[in-house]
Amino acid sequence: MVERGLAAVGISGKALVIAAPAIWLTVFFLVPLLVVFGISLSVKQFGRPPYTPLLTTEGGTVQLTLHLSNYLRLFTDNLYVAAYLSSIKIAFISTVITLIIGYPMAYAIARAPDQWRNILLMLVILPFWSSFLLRVYALSGFMSGNGVINQLLGVFGIPPVVMMQTDFAVYVGIVYTYLPFMILPLYTNLVKLDGALLEASADLGARPLRTFLSITLPLSMPGIIAGSMLVFIPAIGEFVIPSLLGGPSTLMIGRVLWDEFFANTNWPRAAAVAIAMLVAVVIPIMLLQRAQDAVQDNEMSK
Repeated sequence: MVERGLAAVGISGKALVIAAPAIWLTVFFLVPLLVVFGISLSVKQFGRPPYTPLLTTEGGTVQLTLHLSNYLRLFTDNLYVAAYLSSIKIAFISTVITLIIGYPMAYAIARAPDQWRNILLMLVILPFWSSFLLRVYALSGFMSGNGVINQLLGVFGIPPVVMMQTDFAVYVGIVYTYLPFMILPLYTNLVKLDGALLEASADLGARPLRTFLSITLPLSMPGIIAGSMLVFIPAIGEFVIPSLLGGPSTLMIGRVLWDEFFANTNWPRAAAVAIAMLVAVVIPIMLLQRAQDAVQDNEMSK
């Protein structure tokens, strides 16, 4: 009866299912994005709001004024260029390290006995049960001058190692925080791997390394791409970890964005930084999605 009523007004079940997420994305993503984009095309002023309006009416004339100076400043000011490049470098290196650590862990969980898999997965997800900020503070306690690591080194007569306020601490924080985001997609992909393919490769005389490079690694590429996206995208705009663990030389775009909004009160410049960062994130997503689609097409053609 409900289906007949929807069909009578020209609404299909598929359209009804899509309507809820479409409305959600429109209200909470597209509309705020358009607002931020509009602010980025204005200039700073002293007042409320702290930016000039795009539309002005004077003498009965409606005038639209768009300023591109904020975007031009992003490409001419060394601060923003260095912040973007540094963020991409830190996010990329962190993603590679997370992949190197997470792949063996995901493979071990996928090949573990059934009675152990849920326990191992729970241990991977267990850090999410605590506050993100609390976990970052815990890392600072481990890596500080008189922290657990340096105290342990002192037992063996090794002098303290400076870890806090360095890029090393930032890498440790990002890898530790986002490691589950790499393990879970890899596990989901590796657990579906047909063991008969590995047995056939071994029967044909292939060594374990050759089997891994020829079968396991290519078939796990969708998991690698998905995990890399889940790590790289949030890491490139990370603010909390560089602020708490990094030093003054650790320059990331998230900290620059915070300073523009709250320290300089330059909302148009901050909005332009945010829009440019969004574009910088969307491009890798599109490239990775295209690569993942190509991998899936190759698998289907085979």
